[in-house]
Amino acid sequence: MSYQDKSLRIASFLPAATEMVCALGLADQLVGVSHECHYPPEVKGKPVVVRCAMDLASLNLAQIDKAVSERVGQGGSVYAVDEDAIRKVSPTLIVTQDLCQVCAPSGNEATQALKSLDPRPEFLWQAPHSFEDMLKDLAALGEKTGTADQAQKLIASLRHRVQQVAAKTKDLAPVKAFFMEWVDPVYCGGHWVPEMLGWAGGTDGLSRPGVDSVRIPWEKLLEADPEVLLVSPCGFNAKDALGQAERLGSREGWKDLRAVKEKKVYALDANAYFACPGPRLADGVELLAHLLHPEMFDWNGPAGAFIKVP
Repeated sequence: MSYQDKSLRIASFLPAATEMVCALGLADQLVGVSHECHYPPEVKGKPVVVRCAMDLASLNLAQIDKAVSERVGQGGSVYAVDEDAIRKVSPTLIVTQDLCQVCAPSGNEATQALKSLDPRPEFLWQAPHSFEDMLKDLAALGEKTGTADQAQKLIASLRHRVQQVAAKTKDLAPVKAFFMEWVDPVYCGGHWVPEMLGWAGGTDGLSRPGVDSVRIPWEKLLEADPEVLLVSPCGFNAKDALGQAERLGSREGWKDLRAVKEKKVYALDANAYFACPGPRLADGVELLAHLLHPEMFDWNGPAGAFIKVP
């Protein structure tokens, strides 16, 4: 089913979907977002219909990991749908995900929200495990909202940008990297990150393509001894990631890592380019290419996308 613009009212439960909605020119039809939806700027002031169900502000990374793991392990969720807020904005379409309970509300929460609404909206589920999956989600959103042509044009542009990078790196010796999705404990890269690294001319033997990131023993990182270390904790911007990266300096063997010796450790904006499976993943590929092969690739994006760790 497709909607006419005048009747379409979208509630987005996750940042990636919010970015997609706005990229398709539907910002005016976006009537509800999550508390983590901050991009693009036009979403500021939109009613918040999803909030964090846990108080994590006072916890350090290890405590956050423990608290979240325990909650999810018990069948709970880190996020809660505000049913009063949902009823107030009365969406005709809710876009949510069924991938990661740590990233946004998934099945159970969405089902409860559905029961509280009259008339009931349609749901569009997103569960990407790769860059191509993200593009399929974008296409599905276009079909659902009557913006299929705009979606296909955007998809073609994103594919072209990634292919341009991959064409320039395909004959290069890959740079050995490690993408750190969490600092304490250390998590490797997962889902779409390994393929992004590959297109950018890198390789990460500890990452897990197409599946969740997992904890990596510190010793494994020392054994891998990457040429470039990319610190990109999920949910963090580059400035906050820098603060976490600097804590790694006290770990045994840190100063012996090749990336540290050669001053190729970078704190990245995970929120913008890596943790959120939306259109800016293409920017993420271009950013990785710049960090891995700066002699070949310029970075023309925001200055705050990455920070070199001293």
